[in-house]
Amino acid sequence: MRLGLNWADAATVVVSTVGIYVAFLVFIHIIGQRTMARMSSVDLAVTLALGAVMGRAVLGYTPTLLGGLIGMGTLFGLQAVFRAARRSRRVDRLLRTVPMLLMTDGRVLHEQLRKVHITEAELRQRLRLAGIPRYEDVAAVILERTGEISVLRRGEPIAPELLADVRGREILAVDVVHA
Repeated sequence: MRLGLNWADAATVVVSTVGIYVAFLVFIHIIGQRTMARMSSVDLAVTLALGAVMGRAVLGYTPTLLGGLIGMGTLFGLQAVFRAARRSRRVDRLLRTVPMLLMTDGRVLHEQLRKVHITEAELRQRLRLAGIPRYEDVAAVILERTGEISVLRRGEPIAPELLADVRGREILAVDVVHA
């Protein structure tokens, strides 16, 4: 492994890192927020392979210590830039994913599941993990921005402001939301 880089190679690392980072964000946005939440063993294997591919694309054929440091610094810099940019409402609206209603009043919303690439088997697993024995016990299931799934039980009051940013909240059963 070489330790140094010339200026052209350093610029290539920066441009490659920016390109890979932006492409990664676009792919995650297209595929959906659930992609990066809880992973199965297959998902973990794909993630490791993805990391290897991304690392090779950033560092080139012969990785160097300086190239790795520049790539890592560029990634941290991009994270800081995007975090600062998200403080703008306009940019945040463009980049963010919104929570989505997947189930209401014991009824599975199959079209919503398809949109976010979640199978009913994954939904059932999440219900079991939340201690829900029957669909009828569910007031709402929401896919959060982080990719995690929230389960709200029937019979417990739900403050309307908790659902203010949820896509599909307008189809919630009237008796689900209490002041």
